[in-house]
Amino acid sequence: MHLVTVTIAMLLVFQVKHFVADYLLQPGWVLRGKGDLRQPGGYVHAGVHALGSLPAFFIAGLGIAEIAAFAAAEFVIHYTIDYSKARLARNSKSGPNTRAFWAIHGADQLMHQLTYAGLIYAALRVTVAA
Repeated sequence: MHLVTVTIAMLLVFQVKHFVADYLLQPGWVLRGKGDLRQPGGYVHAGVHALGSLPAFFIAGLGIAEIAAFAAAEFVIHYTIDYSKARLARNSKSGPNTRAFWAIHGADQLMHQLTYAGLIYAALRVTVAA
């Protein structure tokens, strides 16, 4: 598959996965569990993201060990971003009608999108080098 096609296909997988995982698959217990290392919500949510990213890694042509490493990286990075956002949001006590709330939310989403750009770049570096 052409490099541009692979890049766009990976990006589309990440975008659809992100919408589904962040906006459709987060029951209250998951939302409440973010920002608390003792609660399973944030871990489950990061796991959904890691699993949802598997098709993108397959599209890149990564091997099984590489896919496992990339999925683990996605898990850790996603959890860290969400944990940080949850802690910051709780400490700011900003509601959805404030600029601070949307700035925090936007920064969180930006960090996830930059993660996808980094994962695409790294995956393609691995496969092109092989």
